[in-house]
Amino acid sequence: MRTYETIFIVNPQIVGDEYTAVVDKFKGVLTDQDAEILKVDEWGTKRLAYPVKKHEQGTYVLVNFNAENVVIKEFERRMRLDDAIIKFQTLILENGFKAPAEPEEVVEETSEEDAE
Repeated sequence: MRTYETIFIVNPQIVGDEYTAVVDKFKGVLTDQDAEILKVDEWGTKRLAYPVKKHEQGTYVLVNFNAENVVIKEFERRMRLDDAIIKFQTLILENGFKAPAEPEEVVEETSEEDAE
């Protein structure tokens, strides 16, 4: 299995439950083909650098996953056919996916003198 990263842009007019259904649909496409989803990061709606399919804005979603290479062909085919997706790109992560470190919580210790 290889580690992949796909970013796709959802039509900005699709919001709420419809948007959630689109994201869940593509997560389902991956899990149905035995891919392991590592992280789904929704970046929100942003202005595009140039118009894509007559859209000035789009809602970005980043998905990191482990899968066999045959999974990518079907995953991208379904994205191409779906009118809700205006653009996508898949990359192979040669060194695998490394989750960003969680920020450590700073715990302040109180001495006995401070407690009095």
